[in-house]
Amino acid sequence: MSGESQDTVEVAGEDVLPALVGNHRQFLGFLERRVGSRAVAEEILQSAFVKTLEKGGALRDGEGAVTWFYRLLRNALVDHYRKQAAEGRALEREAREASEFSEDPELKSTVCACVGDLLPTLKPEYADLVRKVDLEERAVPDVAKEVGITANNAGVRLHRARQALKKQLERSCGTCASHGCLDCSCKKARA
Repeated sequence: MSGESQDTVEVAGEDVLPALVGNHRQFLGFLERRVGSRAVAEEILQSAFVKTLEKGGALRDGEGAVTWFYRLLRNALVDHYRKQAAEGRALEREAREASEFSEDPELKSTVCACVGDLLPTLKPEYADLVRKVDLEERAVPDVAKEVGITANNAGVRLHRARQALKKQLERSCGTCASHGCLDCSCKKARA
């Protein structure tokens, strides 16, 4: 008996894989129409194919596999849009924080003087974003467009850049950075 079920799984795999591969162009078109980007559609499709391969012998026939795969793609689209919405919320939060910072002249005057000196120690794309958004007070979507990335990607990159800058400040300035770099004295102490 176990030999028969094992043969069934192998035969199923032989039916399923050609059915899915044969519909690759239709799957890609289905996704691209919904996300508006071929690159994003290809990424989602690739992930879906990986999930299918992980399922192994769970699928029995080619026709049923195509229907099942479309259901998997719909679920992947929902996940994609959820992730995109979460990134959008993070970007909005970063923009709010940046605008709160730019509206407070007292806070602006107390920013650690070491920031400018430490920017070159970051990855160039990180330093560029921090300089343009935080120091030049430009909008994240505008900077993203200029750099050639999405606003969501710029928001995530800016968050990572700020984290990296914070670590550099803590290394360089010690307790001064730990307490918010107010009335920065570490540069004077190093001089």
